[in-house]
Amino acid sequence: MEPPRAPKGMRDLLTRDYYFFQGFYEKAAEVAIYFGFKPIETPLVEETRLYTAGVGEGTDIVEKEMYRVKSKGSSELSLRPEGTAGVVRAYIENGMQSMPQPVMLYYYGTFYRHERPQKGRWRELRQFGLEILGSEKSIADATIIKVTMSILEDAGYKNLLLSINSIGDKACRNSYKKELTNYYKKHANATCKDCKIRIKNNPLRLLDCKDEKCKPIKEAAPQSVSFLCDPCKQHFKEVLEYLETLKIEYTIDSNLVRGLDYYTRTVFEVSTKATPSPREDVVAGVVAGEKTEKEGDVEAVKIEPVSLALAGGGRYDYLAKTLGSKKDVPGVGVGIGADRVVMSPEFNQELAPRILKKPKMFFIQLGFSAKLQSLSIIDILRKAKIPVLQSLSKDSLSSQLGVAEKMKIPYTIIMGQKEVIDGTVIIRDMDSRSQDEIKVDKLAEYIKKLK
Repeated sequence: MEPPRAPKGMRDLLTRDYYFFQGFYEKAAEVAIYFGFKPIETPLVEETRLYTAGVGEGTDIVEKEMYRVKSKGSSELSLRPEGTAGVVRAYIENGMQSMPQPVMLYYYGTFYRHERPQKGRWRELRQFGLEILGSEKSIADATIIKVTMSILEDAGYKNLLLSINSIGDKACRNSYKKELTNYYKKHANATCKDCKIRIKNNPLRLLDCKDEKCKPIKEAAPQSVSFLCDPCKQHFKEVLEYLETLKIEYTIDSNLVRGLDYYTRTVFEVSTKATPSPREDVVAGVVAGEKTEKEGDVEAVKIEPVSLALAGGGRYDYLAKTLGSKKDVPGVGVGIGADRVVMSPEFNQELAPRILKKPKMFFIQLGFSAKLQSLSIIDILRKAKIPVLQSLSKDSLSSQLGVAEKMKIPYTIIMGQKEVIDGTVIIRDMDSRSQDEIKVDKLAEYIKKLK
């Protein structure tokens, strides 16, 4: 009898690799905690209907990739293929609607998809996820993107590319789907066999097709941003405004829809900028390419620049109701592919765990101009290793002060329109009510001197 082997597309993590993943997860959690996220862990196995209803019957994940589990009970179970549906289920089941909104959660672990194993893609995959539930505000989208970028930058990545799009909501998406369907019907004979089915059953998935045969048709397809209703246009405009304020470069990708049915409005992906593939990977045949010549006993291939997708996510305002919630719960999230992050030459192999102190600062913003600057202020403090709490989805001074008082935070940082213009913030002692006006570039230095 041959010794048992790990299943295809799955592997053991030995000491060195284990520490790499542990270091990345701890760094990612540290960044998330600075921005106000809290941990959650959901079961590895869920009821299959969670994914058929939430992720979508017509998606590749549900149709082709789910590992379904035989059970003695009556419920049909599946290994989790992604994280968002399980977190939303936990939100509903555990009554998180009654908690202060939004609820900001992070998680990490293994997920399972029965797809073709390839470079950076496994059947047992590892991800770090972020979710914000209970806020429809554009700053929630911007927060998810900013935290994602910060995590990847702290993990060693310097040349990141953010692709973003808006696919609208139920008020405007139907007209776009109709236009897209009519366009593809005219080119149906030139599409792959999967897209012929998608034209009838799931037209948005047409833009997610990876078949080279469909590429020219996809590139000339109608663009979703041309069909957005006024609220969706405004939401997307605000998200881009936050990105510009944060100096995050982005590209609007009209073909970006993501592979899951629950997305609405904002969708995005973060990837590395294209770089040549490592030679040893090419010779080993990991990266497919064009054959060019013989080099001894190995066959050489043409080295093409490779862009590696590291993270992807978006908004899912209707998912909770699909899963049985009595009302819609707006949400936005991201999944970061830990396998790809850790395997890249850019990954910082010196990542080590950090010990976080209890935050003594609470950030308060007043007005849209201050809200635009808020994530930048938090990031300044994060880089200075100063933990800070916030409630960016709230607008009034009283509601934000109320949260700070409830949490017994000793100091608040207050920024309004005047402070934005002056490049300052107000530091208030919550016990004595005394306050000082401090220049933003001196903020971290001032806070470190506080007892």
